[in-house]
Amino acid sequence: MSEWYYAEGQQRQGPVPDTEIRQLFQRSQITLDTLVWREGMGQWAELRSVVDELQLQSLAAVAAEPATGFDLRGDYAAIDNGTAPLPGTGPLSASPYSAPASDVGFAGAMPVHGAEVVYAGFWKRLAAYLIDYVILTASSMAIGAIVGLGIGGAASLAGGGSTTAGVMSQVIGALIGFGISLAYYAWFHASSGGATPGKMAIGIKVVRSDGDRITMARSIGRYFATLLSSLTLLIGYLLAAFTERKQALHDMICDTVVVDKWAFTDQPQRQRHELGAVTIVILIIGGILTAGVMVAMVVAIGAIAKMAG
Repeated sequence: MSEWYYAEGQQRQGPVPDTEIRQLFQRSQITLDTLVWREGMGQWAELRSVVDELQLQSLAAVAAEPATGFDLRGDYAAIDNGTAPLPGTGPLSASPYSAPASDVGFAGAMPVHGAEVVYAGFWKRLAAYLIDYVILTASSMAIGAIVGLGIGGAASLAGGGSTTAGVMSQVIGALIGFGISLAYYAWFHASSGGATPGKMAIGIKVVRSDGDRITMARSIGRYFATLLSSLTLLIGYLLAAFTERKQALHDMICDTVVVDKWAFTDQPQRQRHELGAVTIVILIIGGILTAGVMVAMVVAIGAIAKMAG
């Protein structure tokens, strides 16, 4: 299998295998006028001159019309020796034909099947949850404090008791926290990336079992299904460590799976089986904090028991 380079704007891309060149051509990311090169070629040549070698005959027949891309034949040397301008500095940096700079594994595209799918195990999901928990707790506390101050001030002006104001603050604060959590998970899981900030950091996403993006209705339903996973003494969550596709109880109910962000894309080779540095660091920090809380509770209980004795 040959390794190929191809020109994109004034940049040299590659090396990539024959199969990826065919995929790029099929998705119209390169054309018959695109310059390509492999080891053994004397100079860069248009893709149309190696159609037979790359087995593009049937695809090239469909794309036989002249392309409207840039003519780079005057830039052989710059492309070949890597002296072309850096991204954003060349004369074509603002061209509408430039390739998008984002590196997104999902981006709302149709799922691609036929390759291995790496499912996110219990520990990756736990690390993502810890990140999301911190985000949600901080935002809920900030909004709850503002609401509490508002209710306390209103109660004082109306001559109401502090007990009533306190109860109202707690009830409204709980409702606000629930609403924020519901909106957070429902919106992010139904977004084009299929992931909350926590899942983005870990490199995983939520999709249907066939790789399709989940709808807002299913995302909301999945959030309420997580309550069942909690009511089963968290056993519903622990199922993710033992089921074949790493599904928790709420995933089984809603026909969803949590997978690597590159699963069901045209680049499945970028999936990662290992936990990754971010996951390991988050789990270590979470473990230290949990151990600290448990020690503090033991000390507090001991102090209370000593005072009672």
